[in-house]
Amino acid sequence: MRSGVVSVYDVPPPAVQRGRLLVRTAASLISAGTEKTAVDSGKKSLAARAKERPDLVKQVFEYARQNGLRAAYDKVRSKLDTLTTLGYSSAGEVIAVADDVHEFRPGDRVACGGGTYANHAEVNFVPRNLAVHIPSQVSTLAASLTTIGAIALQGFRQAEVRIGETVAVIGAGLVGVLTIQIARAAGCRVVAVDLSPERVGRARRFGAHLALVATDPALESGIKDFSRYGADAAILTAATPSTEPVEMAASILRDRGRIIVVGDVGIGASRSNMYSKELSLALSRSYGPGRYDPQYEERGMDYPIGYVRWTERRNMEAFLDLLATEQINVAPLLECRHSINQGARAYADLKDGLYTAILEYSGASTTSETSASAIAAARPRLDNEVRVGCIGAGSFAISFIFPILQANQTVRLQSVGSVSGASAASARRSFKFESVKQPHEVLNDPNNDALFILTRHDSHASLVAQALHLGKPVFVEKPLATDHEQVAQVQEIYAAETLAGRAPFVMVGFNRRFAPFTEKIRLFFDDRREPMLIHARVNAGYVPSDHWIHGAGGRIVGEFCHFVDWARSIVGTPIQSVAATGLPDGMQYRSDNVAVMLNFADGSVANLLYLANGDRSIPKEFFEVFCQGRIARLDDFRTLELARDGKVQRFKSVQDKGHRRELELTIEAIRSGKPSPIPFDELVEVTETTFLVQHALATGQVIERTHGASAAPPCASPAETPDVEVRAASSGTLAGA
Repeated sequence: MRSGVVSVYDVPPPAVQRGRLLVRTAASLISAGTEKTAVDSGKKSLAARAKERPDLVKQVFEYARQNGLRAAYDKVRSKLDTLTTLGYSSAGEVIAVADDVHEFRPGDRVACGGGTYANHAEVNFVPRNLAVHIPSQVSTLAASLTTIGAIALQGFRQAEVRIGETVAVIGAGLVGVLTIQIARAAGCRVVAVDLSPERVGRARRFGAHLALVATDPALESGIKDFSRYGADAAILTAATPSTEPVEMAASILRDRGRIIVVGDVGIGASRSNMYSKELSLALSRSYGPGRYDPQYEERGMDYPIGYVRWTERRNMEAFLDLLATEQINVAPLLECRHSINQGARAYADLKDGLYTAILEYSGASTTSETSASAIAAARPRLDNEVRVGCIGAGSFAISFIFPILQANQTVRLQSVGSVSGASAASARRSFKFESVKQPHEVLNDPNNDALFILTRHDSHASLVAQALHLGKPVFVEKPLATDHEQVAQVQEIYAAETLAGRAPFVMVGFNRRFAPFTEKIRLFFDDRREPMLIHARVNAGYVPSDHWIHGAGGRIVGEFCHFVDWARSIVGTPIQSVAATGLPDGMQYRSDNVAVMLNFADGSVANLLYLANGDRSIPKEFFEVFCQGRIARLDDFRTLELARDGKVQRFKSVQDKGHRRELELTIEAIRSGKPSPIPFDELVEVTETTFLVQHALATGQVIERTHGASAAPPCASPAETPDVEVRAASSGTLAGA
């Protein structure tokens, strides 16, 4: 978010995905806390934002050190130019569900939660664990507050209070007034504290037994008189960097009382107050257990109720039950309403001290991208121009692919599509795409001469197969596929197109083979008559186990493939066998720390180390090639040394990993009807080799790859893989070689 300006955009509706449902939104909530803070932050200067987030500044400096100032600048700029979706609490009607979702069906009324899911949008795609049924007694309008209610409910649960105990709620904003009502419904005596006299009055009307202004000199004595002993628990729902709310809580609590931090407040407190009363302090994490856990939120894996009674979804259901039994009154919170087309006005109203505003969608615009597509169709195609459609608009696409394509005078950026639509709208605005569409519409757009697949790894093969079936040249970011079945799918369609007399075109984003220094190395050994020995060390860094890549083929298939391809391009002959070993079972980084040996048809050997247990202060990639009395040494595509006859040539350059040259050659081949810059059989060979690496890691054996063989899944036994010859090998054999 560069400017903090709130605008409404027309984007294509999302498509239903596995484990998700599509919801037509009826109402969504704008909170005066979280969302207003995000918008206000976007209006600040870069210096002010840097001061607020020194952790991000550190990341930028680290990225610049590793990749150069220009790359860091481009990355920050692309991030700032990306539209940020707003909203995290909504309600509406289910219009479609994935095949694996059985607890919802079209027509159900549901409340939805989650940033990037329960957006301020006419249609949202929501994971199953972030949607709950709305009871018949609850209006859809009231249900739009469910996420906020779950936050308040989780904070109350963390306080572990019992009937008759006194709860102090510090901060009488939206979460605060809901917490007041929840505590009262649970049989607690409730004290509300806020800096604003107006909010103190509202807290009293929402059910607080005692409501006080924070600056009242009699605050501490008043609460002690009311509670007899001091409050049992203080729930902090304020938002301030100051530590004053914690200090205040410590002063009004009884001995061994509890402080629960729900809002964004300074957590520091003087030891004397905390120690003398032996107080406890705990943080409440958003809606409850499951929050920020991709297994729960994105993959739909629930927690057993016998072990985790209250998850974020169950908290949402419980809040709706409180609404259904009228133990909580939200009517005063629903008075400020705006149409989605007046979204900017709704955010402006929050400046006037309102708790919240509601966006309604019954009269929202239904404008689609049809007009934009019609304009694009009417625009004549220029001679030798390649009209490109792109599926996927993530960080890599906007940092590398789109800028290079935009700068190419023979390319027209025709259409772009993404799962959510928001990232595609950002790409259209930044890179001047003709139109924004749903991914399937990009595939079938007759105005596209070529398709670029820039999505997550596990969707690559299917999209490539569809593009080939439509007769479209296709560029896909690595990997081509994530398993044997996907490779077979692509091969089958490629072969069918070839037999039909067409010339299918597939290119995979193995950019490093096109780097200028890679070309210098190939030329340096161009006249070799002996096998080569290659050593590559990749300081890849640790990726958390819950990252999406581990569920989409893993890093061996999705990242290590780059270095298999680099070695293949240097040697220039097919890979014949694969051996691999990794760290012992039980090690944190085991699957991402591997030593791989590739043997080639001409006798060359490549030893590839891919490491996740190192330190990022060391450059990421280092290569050495030995052959016929010569050595080439490449350090992170910045420096190259070529040694021969006792003399060393040294070259230095801004880091260039070959992205620009790769795309130039791809576009030129498509434009002129030439074959792909990398032969299809070689793309398959490299992809299958990564599967063999997984197989070798699992079995501890050397895997022979016969020409044209299809690699087996890692779980396959030798008997199930007639095209792959397996030889037993020990880790010692690998190390010795």
